[in-house]
Amino acid sequence: MNLSESSILVTGGTGSFGKKFVKLMLDKYKPKRLVVFSRDELKQFEMQQDISAPNLRYFIGDVRDEARLRRALEGIDIVVHAAALKQVPAAEYNPIECIKTNVIGAENVINAAIDAKVKKVVALSTDKAVNPINLYGATKLCADKLFVAANNLSGANGTRFANVRYGNVIGSRGSVIPFFKKMRETGVLPITDPRMTRFWITLEHGTEFVTRCMLMMKGGETFVSKLPSMRITDLAEAVAPECSRKIVGIRPGEKLHEVMVPFEESRDTLEFEEFFVIQNKQVPQKDPQNLNIYEGVEGNPVAEDFRYSSDNNDDWMSVDRLREVVD
Repeated sequence: MNLSESSILVTGGTGSFGKKFVKLMLDKYKPKRLVVFSRDELKQFEMQQDISAPNLRYFIGDVRDEARLRRALEGIDIVVHAAALKQVPAAEYNPIECIKTNVIGAENVINAAIDAKVKKVVALSTDKAVNPINLYGATKLCADKLFVAANNLSGANGTRFANVRYGNVIGSRGSVIPFFKKMRETGVLPITDPRMTRFWITLEHGTEFVTRCMLMMKGGETFVSKLPSMRITDLAEAVAPECSRKIVGIRPGEKLHEVMVPFEESRDTLEFEEFFVIQNKQVPQKDPQNLNIYEGVEGNPVAEDFRYSSDNNDDWMSVDRLREVVD
């Protein structure tokens, strides 16, 4: 698929990911048409002051509104679905609102994409969808299942759907680095748990990986990028070595470690040099003979007891390496 000849729409396009994705598309791939679909007119206005192009359109709408989605998807070839309610505490306090956006919104994107004959839909997932312990994670798990099953609705020759799973993006709104930088003015950094680990992913890496998956997807997969891990204590040392630390305990709905590929999905997981692919063999495929081949390379099945999590990783960010990228 040639992206320069494609029309692409990104839901939640005014968020951290959406803005970086739009810039990447305009700078590197130059699609025929690029549509930002989001519900906040102020964020769209502010984004327009920074990003404008003849092939760029801003479309106000909510994924909860299926009729508006149908209108927006006319003539669209590829959808990147980034719209979601993501704040864990807000989801716990407003569960029905989270379900309306993350689950019903996913259903609306699926139905509208199939009816508009969109070629591909890539949905952004999260580590919190793996063995979820909070409502946000549960809604994202449900959305993941919906997008995989949507391939059965569209059939082998219809719209293709896939998920891309990664964890907290470093430097995005609400992430820990801006918080640590703010708190270092007080001389004390609050640490939830000194054992805590996280995967390290930047917005640049995330948008590039989503684009890569968009090009190589067959339908029904969940893609997981290989990433370095970090210890929260090492990050604190890199950001504010002069500060003391106060252990405040893990917040409700929070995990010690991020899990991208759980034991339960290992039997369906292929490993490549830079990523994993979790497959669903029940999804109809145009070319079932080449099911395990991506970018011309055949993947290797992982061990049955395989688990890819931030605490059992082979690649770790040292304090010095963290210091180089957080300043």
